[in-house]
Amino acid sequence: MSVAPHTAAALLAGPGGAPARAAALAASMLAAAPAAGQETAPVVLPSGLEARLQEVIRTGTGEGRVARFRFVAPGLEAGGARLEATMNDLEFLCRTYAAPRLDSVVPGAARVVISLADRPSEFGVTDADMTQVFEAYRVVDGSCIWEMF
Repeated sequence: MSVAPHTAAALLAGPGGAPARAAALAASMLAAAPAAGQETAPVVLPSGLEARLQEVIRTGTGEGRVARFRFVAPGLEAGGARLEATMNDLEFLCRTYAAPRLDSVVPGAARVVISLADRPSEFGVTDADMTQVFEAYRVVDGSCIWEMF
């Protein structure tokens, strides 16, 4: 089930009291993906790859709230000589895509996780043939500060 980023916020702000807040909390634990048939514009990365947002997943509550921005970039190759370029791409996605949208997508998120994969995948499902990298950041005043896992 996909939930538009604004849905949970609308439920929290709207009438209905506790039932609406409970529904919003449940909705916030689900993935927010582009609507069926709706593509997101590609983001050209510093490495030259083009990435598209696959989904945003909200997890945790309170100070443990995390926004996971999952991107797909066909042709992604990680490791070796590509490591520095890949790290720059992840920071770029955090700074230019996730940070400006964070308050509207996952208000109060303590951490942002940016993931980049060579193909779409289901969150939490292992695929040995897939290339995927991810990093965690704190967003402070619009800046992404890398955090080691």
